[in-house]
Amino acid sequence: MTITQHEEGQEATTSDLKALAEQAGRDLEDAPALEILRWAVDTFGERFCVTSSMEDAVVAHLASRVRPGVDVVFLDTGYHFEETIGTRDAVDAVMDVNVITLTPRQTVAEQDAEHGPGLHDRNPDLCCALRKVKPLEEGLTAYRAWATGLRRDESPTRANTPVVGWDEKRQKVKVSPIARWTQEDVDAYVMEHGVLTNPLLMDGYASVGCAPCTRRVVEGEDARAGRWAGRAKTECGIHG
Repeated sequence: MTITQHEEGQEATTSDLKALAEQAGRDLEDAPALEILRWAVDTFGERFCVTSSMEDAVVAHLASRVRPGVDVVFLDTGYHFEETIGTRDAVDAVMDVNVITLTPRQTVAEQDAEHGPGLHDRNPDLCCALRKVKPLEEGLTAYRAWATGLRRDESPTRANTPVVGWDEKRQKVKVSPIARWTQEDVDAYVMEHGVLTNPLLMDGYASVGCAPCTRRVVEGEDARAGRWAGRAKTECGIHG
């Protein structure tokens, strides 16, 4: 029986889930990524999904080894690089996962008509809220837990990412199975298992987001330096 049901058949409460997440974060801190994902799958069953920006398919691949056909949620903002959409299509075609594509309520053209063109330049926080944060919040309603590819070595803002934590904003359990991995660990896993990666990673991009707000990085910069370059903004709002 999963955590989503008690013995009486009642759904677990928010306080139950929060306590579970916090305890699991402590218990699984030193566990391998596959063990963390196995816990999530065993605990939440079909109410667990993986989210992916299609920068790479490492977490999706890991999860598919534990639960073939696992839901992989991809958010198509309308501003992605062609390479990112191509990576999504390739993952859907060759991996044992169920890719689910979410889209914002408005197309880019509809957003431009309401807010004016180039909202990402004038008010990137609002653009991210409309095209990323809100659609993901709506798309995750069917799930109690979601997995991300966050790593502590990516930037100072992610340095304290728990392997399992509580997503207060969405009231869900948030699983980051490769939080303790380094870029070298990711590269080794990709090589060993032939995991699909976004071609832009071979073209100077260390982190791949929407095309208007992403640039290549230079040597010595952290992986997130190419996102919203020149601004104080470092996150889209999905992860804080």
